[in-house]
Amino acid sequence: MIHQPSLATIHPATEADRPRAESLHQDCSEANLLLRWGRTRITHRDFTRLLDHCDVWIGLDAEGRPLAMVSAGLVSHEAGVVDLGLQVADAHQRRGIGTLLARHAADHARRRGAHTLTAYLHAANTPMLRLLARLGPAVHTRDGSHLDVRIPLGDTPAGHEPS
Repeated sequence: MIHQPSLATIHPATEADRPRAESLHQDCSEANLLLRWGRTRITHRDFTRLLDHCDVWIGLDAEGRPLAMVSAGLVSHEAGVVDLGLQVADAHQRRGIGTLLARHAADHARRRGAHTLTAYLHAANTPMLRLLARLGPAVHTRDGSHLDVRIPLGDTPAGHEPS
């Protein structure tokens, strides 16, 4: 069961949301930024490039403060494959917010015709590996210290059983 008492809305991100993205990243430890981005400093250009290449959403609390951000895009340029990116502020991890946002991105990708969701992550990122396992059966391919995780999207929204 997903429990996210602090998540109030999932907001489609635009360039105007850069301050929210910056606030989110300030609420993330260097270790978690390193796991997500491969570095500890996220620039304005990084956010702009993310918006240029992906659909991006920010999870907000009832006061409009950012708790997490998820992206889905054609980063790998493989037909039917959508790349997932996810960052949850440290204080809001392990509440189901990341899973909810990842399912939102997967459902969006499926509606747009994608057949596979992929995430490229450090093999030591066990919280993200657990989250991805919740989305469905995955194929893991090792690339040095990283993994390419691929999840078939199927015909039903992620996390939902067919009726």
